[in-house]
Amino acid sequence: MSETETYYEFGTAADRWDRAQMFFEAKEYMTAARILGGLVEEVPEQVAPRLLLARSYYHSARLGKAEKELRTILELDPVESYARLMLGRTLERQGRAADAAPHLRMAAALNGEFGAGAAGG
Repeated sequence: MSETETYYEFGTAADRWDRAQMFFEAKEYMTAARILGGLVEEVPEQVAPRLLLARSYYHSARLGKAEKELRTILELDPVESYARLMLGRTLERQGRAADAAPHLRMAAALNGEFGAGAAGG
């Protein structure tokens, strides 16, 4: 383990969460994902670290990993509308529009946007 890995993984879970958010906001998605991966292992039932991990994967074009995390989030919390929206977008980005459509419709419904998909957006 290098010194930088030790730094990234050092501190309490709250310290690492703050650090991961800082790296994410700085668009250092790979570093954020590395920190978040450890947090998710420690607290697999918590949605927030897993959702930021999925977003980090999405923004660093690791779409298969993003999809896996988003599906896990939706197993934990089926009405997590942002995870549902992100899953739809992740599937679209993979060229899987037919797979994406039900997730995008459900995200819209969960956000009170009934008929938005039918009206073309």
